[in-house]
Amino acid sequence: MTNGQSSMGVQPNLGGLLCYAPCCIGLVFSIVAAIVEKQSRFIRFHAFQSLLVHAAGLVIFVALGMGYMVAAMVAGPLALLVWGVEMLVALGFLALTVFLMVKAHANEEYKLPTLGEQANKWV
Repeated sequence: MTNGQSSMGVQPNLGGLLCYAPCCIGLVFSIVAAIVEKQSRFIRFHAFQSLLVHAAGLVIFVALGMGYMVAAMVAGPLALLVWGVEMLVALGFLALTVFLMVKAHANEEYKLPTLGEQANKWV
């Protein structure tokens, strides 16, 4: 696999950036890139890392949602605290995706701890 070409017809840095795009665009693009892309190792790496980031985010938000429901049943103010934590985590997730978009656009294969290492193995 080469770094300079893409079988999907996009520049590798743009393809890497699109893997992290918000509003499910990144998730869908990452799935397509993981299946279709055969030439650009750079796009494949970012596709797999994006899928792992989205999976981790889903697990975290499901757990926080369940914590919110339990807290709401136990005590209202506690639910407000859990909701605040959920909003902070959402902001952190947004900041992480923007950071990864910037790194990908700059042609940098930035590896997150654990997730990036696993994505690198799958490429």
